[in-house]
Amino acid sequence: MGVTSPLKGQSHSRSLTRKLLPYVLYALLPIAVFRFYFHPFTFPLSTSDQLPHPNQEEIANETPCNYTYGRWVHDKMGPLYNGTTCGTIKEGQNCITHGRPDLGYLYWRWQPSQCNLPRFDPNTFFNLLSNKHIAFVGDSMARNQLESLLCMLATASYPNLVYKNGEDNKFRRWHFASHNITVSVYWSPFLVKGVEKSKTGPDHNELYVDIVDERWGSDLEHIDMVVLSIGHWFLHPAVYYEGGSVLGCHYCPGLNHTEIGFYDVMRKAIKTALKAIIERKSTDGNGIDVFLTSFSPSHFEGEWDKAGACPKTKPYEEGEKMVEGMDADMRSIAIEEMEAAKVNAKKFKGLRLETLDVTKLSLMRPDGHPGPYMYPFPFANGVQEHVQNDCVHWCLPGPIDTWNQIVLEVIRRWSVVSKREE
Repeated sequence: MGVTSPLKGQSHSRSLTRKLLPYVLYALLPIAVFRFYFHPFTFPLSTSDQLPHPNQEEIANETPCNYTYGRWVHDKMGPLYNGTTCGTIKEGQNCITHGRPDLGYLYWRWQPSQCNLPRFDPNTFFNLLSNKHIAFVGDSMARNQLESLLCMLATASYPNLVYKNGEDNKFRRWHFASHNITVSVYWSPFLVKGVEKSKTGPDHNELYVDIVDERWGSDLEHIDMVVLSIGHWFLHPAVYYEGGSVLGCHYCPGLNHTEIGFYDVMRKAIKTALKAIIERKSTDGNGIDVFLTSFSPSHFEGEWDKAGACPKTKPYEEGEKMVEGMDADMRSIAIEEMEAAKVNAKKFKGLRLETLDVTKLSLMRPDGHPGPYMYPFPFANGVQEHVQNDCVHWCLPGPIDTWNQIVLEVIRRWSVVSKREE
């Protein structure tokens, strides 16, 4: 009976391996491409790229950081989440799963001029805000920012949807059982009482600038932190009321009202909202943290309702784009009203107010909007003559995640100061 040589067996094995190897590689290649597309690898950072979280002593010894001024720098780390790992992204902002082919917009971070902005750490957020109720109040930009926060927090703990109501789920609430944190969104595009234009009602909005919107105002006693965000809805035609009488209107041809524009009305609305928060929270003894998000510019190249698009694929360079015109005016209104409210809030304990000044950093990111990818695969059947674009809201993940990075860093610094004063 013959015995097979071990060397001959090994030779046969190597030959078989060489034959099968190309087929294995061909099978693995599409899997690897799919994995990288939906789950980008994180690369080791160079020393200059690392942004360690400062300890409490470091923060206490630092002067307050101005996050308004800075530049977008390339970031190899990329986002914390993507379109497949987060289940709360609004369909129209899920750019990756809608087929956006360029993913370069995901790899940038905001570098303030005078300090570092640490990467968002969901566990730090949970520890600082455990047993708290956080509310986002305003228009669709408030909802955009809320969904960004939910996605980043979901990388550490799953949010349970516990309440929803209203058309397009404009009123929703989630609960993070791990830290007993509640996160809510309240649709209130003017912050004050308003009647929105509709097919069955008036073809303009109606605002009562001296009456807070009780859809969120009535819940203030249960809210520990609120993020206010308004702006774009004030551009629409509207009639304004104050003290029970018509104050004026914005773009109301055919109506016998005085045209007064919308700047002063937006100022009155913010003033009314902040006044209501301070008055109600100063008496319940629980305190509140208040953020007012400044205006977030759109990036339509052309008129938004006439096939305007936002085709750019990278941020503007420093000095290439300036905050000016309406963007500057609306930003100034938010900052001025918040500064006035801070003076009033100093009379009471437990009230902390800050402007979330995102106008410039947002202006510098024309590449971060859904554009035509507000709809799934808009060019699947070729390039159409007219394709609707969204150049107002932000892709998720995207630049709006930075807004929540800043919120977390401000809260962290507040916490250090508070402990130091105890």
